[in-house]
Formats: sequence, structure tokens, C-alpha cells
Amino acid sequence: MALESSERPDKPITKFESMLKTDDVYFFDAEDFEDIVHHYLNHGKISLAKKGIKIGLQQHPASTELKLLQVEVMVFENQMDKAEALLDDLQRLDNRNDEIYIQRANIYSKRDDHEGAIALLQQALGFTNNSFDIYSLLGMEYLFLDNFNSAKESFMKCVEFDEQDYSSLYNVVYCFEFLEDYDGAIIYLNSYLEKNPYCEVAWHQLGKQYYHKEMYTEALTAFDFAVISDDTFIGAYFEKGKVLEKLGRYKEAIENYETTISIEDPTSHAFLRIGKCYEKLKDTDMAKYYFYQTVHEDPLLDKGWLAITNLYYNSRDYEKAVFYINKALNIDGENPQYWKKCAHIHMALKNYDQADFAFKQAVDLGNFELDTWLDWAEVVHINGEEVAAAAILAQGREFYPENLKLLYRSVGYLLLAEDAINARIMLMDALKIDKKQKKLHLFIENFPEYGKSEWTQEIVRKYNKTS
Repeated sequence: MALESSERPDKPITKFESMLKTDDVYFFDAEDFEDIVHHYLNHGKISLAKKGIKIGLQQHPASTELKLLQVEVMVFENQMDKAEALLDDLQRLDNRNDEIYIQRANIYSKRDDHEGAIALLQQALGFTNNSFDIYSLLGMEYLFLDNFNSAKESFMKCVEFDEQDYSSLYNVVYCFEFLEDYDGAIIYLNSYLEKNPYCEVAWHQLGKQYYHKEMYTEALTAFDFAVISDDTFIGAYFEKGKVLEKLGRYKEAIENYETTISIEDPTSHAFLRIGKCYEKLKDTDMAKYYFYQTVHEDPLLDKGWLAITNLYYNSRDYEKAVFYINKALNIDGENPQYWKKCAHIHMALKNYDQADFAFKQAVDLGNFELDTWLDWAEVVHINGEEVAAAAILAQGREFYPENLKLLYRSVGYLLLAEDAINARIMLMDALKIDKKQKKLHLFIENFPEYGKSEWTQEIVRKYNKTS
């Protein structure tokens, strides 16, 4: 039997859960059921939300709001046809209910028809004065379509409605950043800060825009204001530390990174940045200490292992360097820079077969830097594979067709491979670019046995006569 109001618990949620544990039936207002269902949906308790809708519709069968919540659950469970059928019924009763259009838009969005969803949301705008949520949904739909200008405008509307809506503020800045319109972001954030001068989030975002533009003094000022607005804002201290590093003020940067550690539990990224600062200060012992703290805090942070690798590589302790670069590669074996570093370490150890393999991995993964081709070819040349060395440089010339280091080095390897015809062609190609022969020494110094030979002198003389 239904209980009178005086017998009911005070709070709808407590009352509802009490009812589920007994055979009693409590009566709720329709608005109470809406609150109950929203509560469970927000906490991801779908089964309890469905119970709330079921009992609510038994007590209030004409409640449009509860039926719309039922649609929301159906969409969540991918029961799109049922949801659309219920929306059709509701729309016949009330064609101007904005929530109906919002739920239809949600269905369209789930089906990846984002343009259709946008059209429905724009219709919904005509039926409500409370358009905040609709503009937020519009912004997300525009993001799905990579229409960052329209998304930005929609999220700006949200910020106009609620200046404390930091989620939308972040989305506005995200759109500016994706469009690489850092100046636009700076203008927008400065305008926002004129109305909200103590908003640490806006100061933080403004500092990041200045950082993108390498305006480090302005960035530092912005992060200072973020800290003034909230002296526990870890993100601002961290970003301020990065700016101070750029300005060469490493001791101050360390202080800011240490502040982040004092406010909250230490993070591997803070330890890593502190270590980098000490490395710049030439304090190898402290750098090593913080790099080891980095990987102790997060053994899966490959950048920590790379930092230790570089420390040992720079101090010429190559055995330890190869041990630690392998740890980085075990975490991220698809990183071409790690393979390149591994190759250079093996070169230093004179492990040329391993260096050859590592360079090949680096190139296969997309590292096409000039020195990669040159060093890889040199390793193969040391192994006595001159034809392979020339072939590697031929690949490199696809990316740097007029680079004289590649061209003159190719001449030498072709000669060593006893391919005089192609070596002659390559030397002529190099001389056409190096008209005044200012870089001919690249060939002469690297291949002295050929550089001053009659073969070379003859080609140079013939080129000088014809040029």
C-alpha cells in the first residue's frame, strides 16, 4: 500500500532505495522520479535508473520527462528503433519539446550522422530559452566533423552563459590550438580575463598560448598570475618550470617542479624535469639521482630510461648506455629515435652488425634524417659491404637529392664497389651543384685514395672546361 507523505523518508534517493528493500510502495512526485533517475544515470547505475523509470511511469504514466529519460536509456543500450518509436509518440503529443529533438540528435550522432544531429539541435534551439546544453552538444557534433570554427563558436556561447564552465573554456582553447590560431586564443583569453581576473584556468591557458609562440616572458607572467589566483595549482607551477627552463633559469625551474611535489604526490614527469635541469647545470650526480627516481616512480616511462641512456652515453659509458636504451625499446619498440640512439651506441662499441640492424629499424619506422643515412652507410661500409652502403645513400638521396655530403660520399662508396661508371656520373652530378668546388673536400678527405687520383683530377678538369 502507498504510504502517506508523513511516513516517507525525507530524501527521494533514500526513500526509493528503502522501498526497493521492502514490499511497501512509496508515492513520489514525477519530479522526484526524474531526480532519482538522473542520479543513477550520472553514477552509471543503469539497472536502478530503469527501475526508477518503470515505477515512475506506473505512478505517472503521462510524464513526458520520464519517457524522455526512458529514451535516453534505450539509446545508451543501442535500442535505437524502440527509442525512435517512443520519440514519434511523444512528438505527436508535443511537437515543440526541445528535449525530443535533442534525443533524436543523440540517435543521429550514434549513427555517425553528425550533420543530421546538428540540424536537429539547431531546431531544438528554436524551442527553448535554456540553450546552454544544446550549444555544448552542437560543439561536440562540430568536433566530430572537424569543423573547428563552428565548434569554437558553439563553446563560446556556453562560456557566455556560464563563465565558470571551464570544460567549454578548455574546448574553445582546444579549437584555437587545432587551428593554430594562437593569436586568436590570446585575444579571447585576455578578453575573458578582463571579466574574470582571478580565473587560474584562463591564466594557465593563456600562458600555454604564449609558450607556443615562444613569448616566454609573457608566458611566465601568465603562469605567475595563475599561481597567485590559486597557489595550489600544480599545472601552473609545472608549466612555469618549463618556461624557466627555456629562459635558462634552471635553479628557479627546479624550485617550481619541487613545489608540485610538495603539494601532491611526486610524479615521474616532475622528477624527469628536475633531472634535466640538473643535467643542464652540469650536476651529473643530481641529474642521475632524479632520473633514477623517475623510473622508480614509473618504470614504464620510456623517457626516463632514455634520459639515463643519454647520461651514460655522454659520459662515454657505452655498456651501461646500451643496457638502458634496451629498457626504453622494451617499452616503446616503435620509436625510431630510440633505435637511432641504439645504433649510435653500438657504433661507439664497434658492434657494427647491431648498429646496422638498429639503423634499419629506425629507417623502417620513419626516421629519414640526413645523418641517419650517412651514419648507417658508414656502418655498412666498415663491415665491408660497399654496394649496400651505396644503396643506402641512394635511398637517402630520395629525401636530399642535392645534398653534397650524400653525393660525394656516394662517389667514394661506388668507387670502393668498383662501379666506376656510376661513380663518374655521381661525381659530375655533385660538381654541377658544387660549381665552385667548395665542398669537394668532402670527397677528398673521406676517400684520400681516390680524392687526389688522376681519375678524379681528370673529371674535375673536364667539368671545368665545359662549365
